[in-house]
Amino acid sequence: MRKVIFCGELFTAEDETVRKNMAVVVEGNKIVQCVDRSEYNEKELSGEDVEIIDLSDKFVMPGLIDAHVHLVLDGDPNVDKAYYKLHGELAIQAEVAAREDLMAGFTTVRDEGDIHYEAIAVKKCVDSGIISGPRIIASGAPLTGVGGHGDSFFGPDVQNVSVGAVINGADEAMKAARTNFKYGADQIKLFATGGVMSFGDDPGSSELTYEEMKAALDVANSKGRISSAHAHGAEGIKNAIRAGITTIEHGMLIDDEGMEMMAEKGVYLVPTIIAAEKIVEYGKEGKLPKWMADKAEQVLENHGEHIRKMMKMGVKIGFGTDSGTAFGYHGQQGYEFQLMTEFGFTPAGALLAATKVNSEMLRAEDKLGTIRPGKLADIVAFDGNPLEDIKVMTNCTFVMKDGKIYKN
Repeated sequence: MRKVIFCGELFTAEDETVRKNMAVVVEGNKIVQCVDRSEYNEKELSGEDVEIIDLSDKFVMPGLIDAHVHLVLDGDPNVDKAYYKLHGELAIQAEVAAREDLMAGFTTVRDEGDIHYEAIAVKKCVDSGIISGPRIIASGAPLTGVGGHGDSFFGPDVQNVSVGAVINGADEAMKAARTNFKYGADQIKLFATGGVMSFGDDPGSSELTYEEMKAALDVANSKGRISSAHAHGAEGIKNAIRAGITTIEHGMLIDDEGMEMMAEKGVYLVPTIIAAEKIVEYGKEGKLPKWMADKAEQVLENHGEHIRKMMKMGVKIGFGTDSGTAFGYHGQQGYEFQLMTEFGFTPAGALLAATKVNSEMLRAEDKLGTIRPGKLADIVAFDGNPLEDIKVMTNCTFVMKDGKIYKN
């Protein structure tokens, strides 16, 4: 059946302009036309096998892409609780999280690491049609070093329990990367530096060595796959870039040399402002350990200044939220758009980051990221114009993915 979507305001994400009174025509799971609404009237549509979707009072745009989520996490600040759950429980929890993200308008998400390949399991079930959910780009087990961000801190008798694949040396890094791809990962995720939610490490310290990262990324790059590195500290960021990384996640303690390297090499930044902001907010309320809140304040302090500087330098900046981490609930990540505008983005620039820019970062620009003929019919809508009030991005009222309506 052909679907004709009448759009009050249409943001195709090919540029920053908004077009009024448009019609988007969908056949199957593809967009086939994007034309002025005047070309479609009742007489022309009579007798056709067509469904009219009237969004003439909505702001319509491409499906959103969140390039940094953790489906296996549910916003509980104590990640250790996940270790007490059965694998099946975590997989179901990941399925629920994925559906919440979809209902918020995120038709594609990149999962940045799970525990027992739960995100890959959910991805496979979504792809096969067993369950409904967003398109998932999965990482599998992130690579981390002993005692690094992603390792656990249980007693020495408790082994093989961590949020990542704990590796030591280039050979183990290569094996871990190959194992992730064996079980269906789309990309490789590295923990290049310390983090905020991990006890006992420093966000600015390097965790994986250049040689370890290079070995893992050689596997990814040889397969034509993308990669990402959790990296706060300047040296860890630069080592990841030298090793061949695709995206830097967070990047909050970057220095000028690292910024120049990102601009020169075309490495993307996914700033995840909301993750640190939530930890600072709830830390002040006494709901998080002081050491965690202190680290969040440390990394967030100059993040806005760095983002503005990188924007001027031409660094490509995408959209990601770290949903699933402390008080970062799935389906509620639209607040990141507001934070991006507070950190130097125009409203249109923030929307482009979550659509066109992210599709290019994921090397899926031939299918996703803009509304134009030939692209997949991932289309969402909001009750107001976010270019006038960015806060409307927290309430998505229409979701279509692959031509199928999930929320109306």
